[in-house]
Amino acid sequence: MLMKITLFSAGLATALAFLPAQVVPASSPEAAPTLISRDLLFSNPERTNVSISPDGKYLSWVAPLDGVLNVWVAPAGELDKAKPATHDKARGITGYTWAYKPGTLLYVRDSGGDENYHVFALDIVTGSERDLSPYPKIRASIGNISPRHPESVMIGMNDRDAKYHDLYRVDLGSGERALVQKNEGFSGFLTDEDYRVRLGYKPAADGSREILALGENGQWSPWDRIPVEDGLTTRALGYTADGQTLYWLDSRGRDTGALFAQSADGKRRLLLENPKADIAGTLTDPTSGRILAASANYLREEWTAIDPQVAADLATLKKMGPGEASVQSQTLDNRSWIVLYSAPETPSVYYRYDRGEHGGPGKLSKLFSSRPKMEGLPLAPMWPQEIRSRDGLTLVSYLTLPPQADADGDGKPERPVPMVLNVHGGPWARDSYGYAGTTQWLANRGYAVLNVNYRGSTGFGKDFLNRADGEFAGKMHDDLIDAVAWAVKQGVTTKDQVAIMGGSYGGYATLVGLSFTPDTFKCGVDIVGPSSLVTLIESFPAYAAPTLEATWYKRVGDPRTESGRKHLLERSPIGRVDKISKPLLVGQGANDPRVTQAESDNLVAAMNQRKIPVSYALFADEGHGFARPENRKAFNALTEGFLGKCLGGRVEPIGQDLQGSSLSVPHGADGVPGLTEALKTHKAQSKK
Repeated sequence: MLMKITLFSAGLATALAFLPAQVVPASSPEAAPTLISRDLLFSNPERTNVSISPDGKYLSWVAPLDGVLNVWVAPAGELDKAKPATHDKARGITGYTWAYKPGTLLYVRDSGGDENYHVFALDIVTGSERDLSPYPKIRASIGNISPRHPESVMIGMNDRDAKYHDLYRVDLGSGERALVQKNEGFSGFLTDEDYRVRLGYKPAADGSREILALGENGQWSPWDRIPVEDGLTTRALGYTADGQTLYWLDSRGRDTGALFAQSADGKRRLLLENPKADIAGTLTDPTSGRILAASANYLREEWTAIDPQVAADLATLKKMGPGEASVQSQTLDNRSWIVLYSAPETPSVYYRYDRGEHGGPGKLSKLFSSRPKMEGLPLAPMWPQEIRSRDGLTLVSYLTLPPQADADGDGKPERPVPMVLNVHGGPWARDSYGYAGTTQWLANRGYAVLNVNYRGSTGFGKDFLNRADGEFAGKMHDDLIDAVAWAVKQGVTTKDQVAIMGGSYGGYATLVGLSFTPDTFKCGVDIVGPSSLVTLIESFPAYAAPTLEATWYKRVGDPRTESGRKHLLERSPIGRVDKISKPLLVGQGANDPRVTQAESDNLVAAMNQRKIPVSYALFADEGHGFARPENRKAFNALTEGFLGKCLGGRVEPIGQDLQGSSLSVPHGADGVPGLTEALKTHKAQSKK
């Protein structure tokens, strides 16, 4: 059965007239909107991650408790009686799901951002909770939950071998576990609703994945294969409840990943395809496991009914507004849905949708907004664009303009302003249309913001994705430079007023921008970005081993070979530090297991040795990104001051925004206006 489990917690645009006018400073008061405080933009949402219990008796959501995000639960018809179910006092609980055992929640948490997640079961009536993976230095993940077996859950744990997750069936009441499948070199398993292991994925030496079927005799046999070129656009989604139909997202023999249904006799039926985009999301009947609808996301996400019985429901949701609606949770009988509605100018709003009888339209009831204090504030629209790369690819991008550049609100700049190129991480991910706090913050401060889906971004077919192979700091970066050139030509900005920033791969792209193309950007903000591709790959956690061959060695470079190592070093910013001439702000989490602190330490040390200015912000209780709101607020305060000094944007003073954070500044406090003074009274506070 297909499950949706929320653990954490997607032709050329019309040519615009070239405006050779002098750039308008971002801090210009002309047509400037009300300054939206960082506290409103980046503090914890009032309520988010809303879900309904399978039996429909409870609503749950994530909300602050003493300033820390926790799961709250209320009777479905009495939201004013909500009570906190979890009581975390450190980094917060954001990833959870309902089990099928009545009144039982499952949630995950790590320690200090180390990503060694444990799975917990919580009885919301008694308040008792149990660690279902009580073993030191492991990483656990929820494998499957099934209404046929509400008393237990499938969990992957790597306590036997750090490289591989064995699959266990764990009793929710006692916590006792029973080994279902020992992992001997598999990257993952697919189980059905009876918790039977049906398929296993095994990485091959050439980067492909062999799919093996587990027979009644307990023996594995070859069943299918996913070539390396289809590795990120093809996967089995899951079985229907009767175990007779297997759903696929599949790009084999085609470009975009399409939705297929495969029957027990091996015959496949095409359910939905899109010539420009992969199928992105599915809506599944919780009882039968049948896919009812699916979406594709090119410029914007579009849903299509697979089962005519949900056509009226989708039509009702489409009428909610010009933004996008998606189903976040369903009751087991599929009669009630929790729907999220959002648009660039509208932070998340949650609704309960009670479906109509006999396929007719249902009833929408507004629950609440995630950030009600943002309602009525001057948020900026987002404009999808299609930008041509120098070699003819279409780069789906999103442009957000501040009022100074777009007084009539038509998405076409009336005058150039400073711009921030905000690069998404991954790199095998994508930017999408919708509300983003960082985008609204930058636009409010007077900057145009450009989000670019460079080659390697997911969702646009395998050809677009595979064109990034071997192109770190190569054609992937050329795409970003081409997008900047487009923005200059369209009068969005001028070539001397562009900053680059991003996290993870976006942080790497920032370092590449300043070291490989030092004349393109005026400054950069690197958040948990690797400076050396060699040490990045060699320091990955042990549990990354099953994916290294297909994902990193084949697509980025193989440090085990002389030629591969040379290629990686040539594409590493650490080897071109002497080329950096523009201001740089670096943000790093001390516990990051993906991009370790050494990546930033080594970069900053190399810059110091050459007397190149750099500001370095380190957070003692963070990992790959900043989860605690105190830390987010502190780093954003630094970023705002840094960008203001570089590009001239409006700046809200640092004030008390360092309070409660674990921030330390090992180097370069003088690169951020007001930081040296603020640090005099700052005392770092860590929570793990």
